[in-house]
Amino acid sequence: MKFSSPVRRSSKLTGGLLVATFLFAGSLGALTPNEWRFSQAINVPANGLIRVNLPAETLDRPMPRRESALRPQELRTQLEPAVTRITLTTGTKSLLKGVTFETPQSIEFIKAVGVEGSHDGAQWRQLAADEPIFRMAGGTANLRVSFPEGAWEFLRLTIDDSRAAGVPFIGVQLNVAEINAPVEPLPVTIKSRDESLGVTRLALGLGATNLTVSSLHIETSEPLFARSVTIAVPELASDGIREQTLCTGSVYRVELNGKIESHLEIPIGTQIRGREIIVLIHNGDSPPLVINAVNGDRRVTRLVFLAREPGRYQLLSGNSQCSVPRYDLLELGDQLKNASAIELRPASLIMSPDYKSADNLAALPLTGAKIDLAAWKFRKPIQLSNGGVQQVELDPDVLAGVESDQRDLRIVTEDRQLPFLLERTSISRSLPLMPAAANDPKKPRLSRWSLKLPQVGVPIDRIICAAGSALFQREMRLSEEVADERGDTFLRELGRATWKKVPSETTREFAIQLDVAPKSSTLLLETENGDNPPIDLHDFRGYYPVTRLVFKAASDSTQPIWIYYGNPDAALPRYDVTLIADQLFRAERASATLGAQENMGSKTERITQTLSGSARYIFWGVLGAVVVALLLLISRLLPKTE
Repeated sequence: MKFSSPVRRSSKLTGGLLVATFLFAGSLGALTPNEWRFSQAINVPANGLIRVNLPAETLDRPMPRRESALRPQELRTQLEPAVTRITLTTGTKSLLKGVTFETPQSIEFIKAVGVEGSHDGAQWRQLAADEPIFRMAGGTANLRVSFPEGAWEFLRLTIDDSRAAGVPFIGVQLNVAEINAPVEPLPVTIKSRDESLGVTRLALGLGATNLTVSSLHIETSEPLFARSVTIAVPELASDGIREQTLCTGSVYRVELNGKIESHLEIPIGTQIRGREIIVLIHNGDSPPLVINAVNGDRRVTRLVFLAREPGRYQLLSGNSQCSVPRYDLLELGDQLKNASAIELRPASLIMSPDYKSADNLAALPLTGAKIDLAAWKFRKPIQLSNGGVQQVELDPDVLAGVESDQRDLRIVTEDRQLPFLLERTSISRSLPLMPAAANDPKKPRLSRWSLKLPQVGVPIDRIICAAGSALFQREMRLSEEVADERGDTFLRELGRATWKKVPSETTREFAIQLDVAPKSSTLLLETENGDNPPIDLHDFRGYYPVTRLVFKAASDSTQPIWIYYGNPDAALPRYDVTLIADQLFRAERASATLGAQENMGSKTERITQTLSGSARYIFWGVLGAVVVALLLLISRLLPKTE
């Protein structure tokens, strides 16, 4: 962002405060306004210090200081018949907003906590009462107690042990409040919801980039629950786009001492560079939550400048090529954050009519080199709804036909490649598995199921099924039959798991995580029953991770776009698109779809690629014998020489 005159955006921030100085709008100096894409008018009514609250569409790169944690100077624990008291000497003058307990991971509990603060250790003031802390089976936990911000020399924590035995506390951390920065509501949209084993994945649209999200609030009508939550964002990596964990937390609605305690807020306090944020709700063996909506708050970023005289000023933004400014006023940031100033908001964002893009890469057509497609076996058409940046999800056909590292993927229009980015997500898709009994009469104590995949090569990483038996505990083993170089078959183990079920569990699904991807289309699941009856398993499904391709398509192009795959000799593509990957990553994407698969190989290739193991050698042996027989027949038909 930049004001008229030689002033540009600042990366120095103090509690959501951007500090800048500039001249009156009539004195432009060395500024070239057409290098900035947007402008906003600021009408200053009087001279003096001006504070501007920047709307979301104006933000560039603010970064407020986050909340931190401290160890208390001293901790004393006192065990009483019905309570545990922990007295802390804080040893800090910083503003405190909560404490976080530390307990052994193996202990499950739920307790009510009261917090008191004191300046002298004698007179105490209540800060919080009957706040729940807990750790439950499956890892869901809330060990933090919040209270109003304040500076306290002493804290006294009282844990109620009247309903259950006391819990050993390893330590306590002090939660130091972040620098005071105002927040405002942030509109959030649920772009997609995906369910996989034990996890609900919400993709939330923020509507803009570079927003500092303070917190998210989940709205649900569920009466009682406790869930751990992971917040992640898509981030650019060396091999494409991957999801990076930002923080973890918990949401709950529990009954404690006869009343319902709720905590549905997830603190974040981090700047999000992209337009999307991922919420992973870990359900364990419980059903997914009913999510009515998700609301958000963002830190308000402020820009402060000194107006020499009243008038109309221009706030310029949208120039990624400008350098970071260096102003004398930046050194006064701590003093200016609480200084008296005129509060203003800029006018609506408008496109600068004389804007000339300083980023030449964005104007270049996103096409790669020509490509010889003779070696590729398969292709599918990519169907677009409109132009611009696209994302297309790879379906099981493509995942089965491509190499494991996706090095032979190409997007092609006419005879030229379209550069793309790979995006690996936390979404899982399911495939039905056709089960059949495969018991060995010679091993009556062994139960075995044959599971048929829809096709060879789908990279499933998890097998899930349901059990009709009410009580059992089994060691399960998943394997497949594969052939070596000589055509001999052997069992290759894919994964193991221990499954257990008791009558109190009415519904539960069981899973085996695969250590390696299968090579065949038939999997074998087996277990030793011992002296117990066989167990009833049904509703088998396989899950594979979702991979997307992100690319840019011309809006006025009438040429079809194809995705090619199935060339084991291909190398990983190297595109200049990595130079502008950040622009692709931040852009709004349209969702494209894949059409029907077309086989580009010859008939012989189509036959041989379906054969494996000894069948392949038999095929080539028979084909060789036929050729020899034809040669002998031709030699007999030829006229004999005198």
